[in-house]
Amino acid sequence: MQVQDPFAIPRRTLDVEDYIDIARRHRSWIVGPLFAALVTSVVGAFLWPNTYVSSASIKVLPQQVPESFVQSNVNQVMSERIASMAQNVLSRSALTTMITSFDLYPRDRNSLPMEDVVDKMRKDIEISNVGSYTAQTASRNVPAFRIAFAYTDRYKAQKVVSEISTKFIDQSIRERSQGSRVTNDLITDEWTSAKKDMDELDMKLAEFRARNQGRLPDDVGPNMSQMNALQTRMSNLNGSISRVSQEKLSLETQLRILKDQMMSMKEPGAIEQAMQKSEKVVESEREVHALERQLGLLREHYKDSYPGIQTIIGMLQTAKAKLAVAQKEDSARKPESRPANPMYAREARELDAQYKRVQSAIESKDLESEEYRKEIAQVNTALRGYQGRMEAAPMSDKQYTELVRDRDLAKLRYLDLNAKMTRSGMAEKMEARKIGESLETLDTASLPQTPSKPQREVIIGIGAAAGIFLGALFAGFREMKDNSLKNLKDVRAYTQLPILGSIPLLENDLVVKRRRRFAWLGWSLAGLAGVVMMTGSVVYYFVTKA
Repeated sequence: MQVQDPFAIPRRTLDVEDYIDIARRHRSWIVGPLFAALVTSVVGAFLWPNTYVSSASIKVLPQQVPESFVQSNVNQVMSERIASMAQNVLSRSALTTMITSFDLYPRDRNSLPMEDVVDKMRKDIEISNVGSYTAQTASRNVPAFRIAFAYTDRYKAQKVVSEISTKFIDQSIRERSQGSRVTNDLITDEWTSAKKDMDELDMKLAEFRARNQGRLPDDVGPNMSQMNALQTRMSNLNGSISRVSQEKLSLETQLRILKDQMMSMKEPGAIEQAMQKSEKVVESEREVHALERQLGLLREHYKDSYPGIQTIIGMLQTAKAKLAVAQKEDSARKPESRPANPMYAREARELDAQYKRVQSAIESKDLESEEYRKEIAQVNTALRGYQGRMEAAPMSDKQYTELVRDRDLAKLRYLDLNAKMTRSGMAEKMEARKIGESLETLDTASLPQTPSKPQREVIIGIGAAAGIFLGALFAGFREMKDNSLKNLKDVRAYTQLPILGSIPLLENDLVVKRRRRFAWLGWSLAGLAGVVMMTGSVVYYFVTKA
């Protein structure tokens, strides 16, 4: 009968008894990795130094003064400020100082450069973002952030966290004070510059106004009003001069009449004739003579249609008629009956006094006319001045407008910076009194009681699971490589022959005993070594912990 090729026959399906038989046959390959992994995980877990995490929470206190009253000079978001402060707090110099002060990482300092030690410490420090935290002494959430540091010495970890918390609080106060001071100094400098510019423009504008007094665009209205007033005054003065001239002309006419009368009285025979005439005739002749003289003077300047000439003509006709009647009455009298005229001497004195009064009145009119002419000259000078101002105003309009515009802009900038400087000064005082936004310890640095790592139970469990997995893997690999028939099931499955009986494997007892003795010796030594290693690591852990 031909035996089938075992490689051409697929492996049969294994059952529970087969797996138990495989575990029994390869128990050394399963227990060995399991025990090695267990020893390794126990030794590693207990030789791994404890790492304690100390943490502290710092809350963010809002500004105590309402922002509607005082606005802070520092507008940076708190999360950004925390990140900025973290860069300063965790700088190389700060961490180096803490490492040397608290004697941190002594082994690493002996074997590594300080830069690597600082980087290691920076990795062990954790600073969370600003969030909502609940304090240990309060039930409500407050905005805060957490600082944590992991180190093998829990007391040093607590000191480091406390130091970092203090640095954060001090850094916050220092940065806010410095930021507020810098902002206030900047605004003060800008305010000083704006005030200087405004004062310079005010001075330029004042000088321009002084040089162009009355010729400014703002003076156009007042200049027009003054010119209208001066023109009205000029018209009044011209009217007054015309009136004075007419009055003077009338006085001069009276003066000539009086002069003629006085001359006629001084002619030869005039006294005798006057003595022979009656008083009524003398008066009528004098009136007619005066009106004729006055009419002659007026005709030198005006036409006969002039109302004053017509009035004089009427008065002259009336005076002539009156003279004719008086002469007729006087001629009817007898010469011998004519009495002497006692009024002649008194009349001569009155004529002389009247002549002097008229002459004084004419001189007064001359003085009055001269005063009017002087005033007219002054008014003309003032008018020419105002006309010059009106003509020069368009030339200075553009420059004046630019100066006024620049001064107004400088004034607006000055007023704006003045208000900002006032607010900035109040904000700086607020920061100096530490009533602005600040940091305060919410939870002090904790003293950890249990290490955060390593988690020894987890490490040992993972090691044991890894050992079982490796043992099973090795056992399965050996089983796959072994093509021998292990039991009657394999014989039936792979030979397809009936089994009539089985003969047990007979080995040399001495060889078997020797093999078992070496196996137990090896396992005993390995177990003893493993137990010693595990016991030593456990003892070392508790000794160092104590």
